[in-house]
Amino acid sequence: MKDITNLAWFAHVVEHGSFSGAARALGVPKSTLSRRIADLEDELGVRLLNRTTRKLYLTDVGREFLVHCQTVVAAAEAAEQVTHFVQEKPRGKVRISSPYAISQSLLVSIMPGFLARYPDVQIDLVMTNKPVNLIEEQVDIALRVRSTIEDSSLIARELLPSASALFASPECVTRYGLPEHPLDLSDWPTLSMHYSSGRYQWSFTSQHGESVTMNYQPRLITDDLWVLREAAAEHQGVVSLPVYLCRDYVEQGRLVRVLPEWRLPVGKLHMVYPYRRGLLPAVRVLIDYLIEFMPGAAGLAGLATDSDA
Repeated sequence: MKDITNLAWFAHVVEHGSFSGAARALGVPKSTLSRRIADLEDELGVRLLNRTTRKLYLTDVGREFLVHCQTVVAAAEAAEQVTHFVQEKPRGKVRISSPYAISQSLLVSIMPGFLARYPDVQIDLVMTNKPVNLIEEQVDIALRVRSTIEDSSLIARELLPSASALFASPECVTRYGLPEHPLDLSDWPTLSMHYSSGRYQWSFTSQHGESVTMNYQPRLITDDLWVLREAAAEHQGVVSLPVYLCRDYVEQGRLVRVLPEWRLPVGKLHMVYPYRRGLLPAVRVLIDYLIEFMPGAAGLAGLATDSDA
């Protein structure tokens, strides 16, 4: 068995992007760290890192090897903290990735309670609408709105359904007329998130089972759902948004639901993480907290499911 310290030091070098940065973080001489990684490469008989004067680059083998090193390091840290889990409150940093809209509409209401309950846990919240590589970017938990999770190496737990609907301002409805069928929206200005396919369409299903697909060309395209909501409230067009995101604006009379008898496809808010076993106590309690409180934050208490995918 290889020296676990060498595996951990290799993971630290990759994390910090340099031998000098990792040496400072670990409190060891840079020469010692460089020699230990070189010894590890000699033992394995492969090159893990390509070195230049400015940057380190993982080789293909090094990238695969890093995943296993991080698993070993995570398991060792979990073993070290297991007694603390019993004797103390969970502690340490948890890095979580979440889309902007989820962060600003749901996490903002529940994270203060989590921090109050677990004062020794630090949260590093990365807000991005782009998919993240949990291993390479060292993310403990990622929130994703998907119908399915394609990466079978990840553990996926469904938090709640993410139902969307069409919304527009009352003034917009007055101007263009109350639609009764999806095709009545053909002359309406539309707003939308980005779609990588470049095709913009809504797929509707009526209460009677009729299916209609409508193509449209949005006048505003952005991945910021808050911007889309504000544009719709300011009479700039009709938009598909998560129901929970628009609930307050509907109650305030700033938005109305358009075509309420027609349904759009329902996505699912998933929480994904890379390891089934060896989770640090701080990560485990955050997972449990999100499962418990996320449905209530979305106004869907009792609707979340707790199934592994």
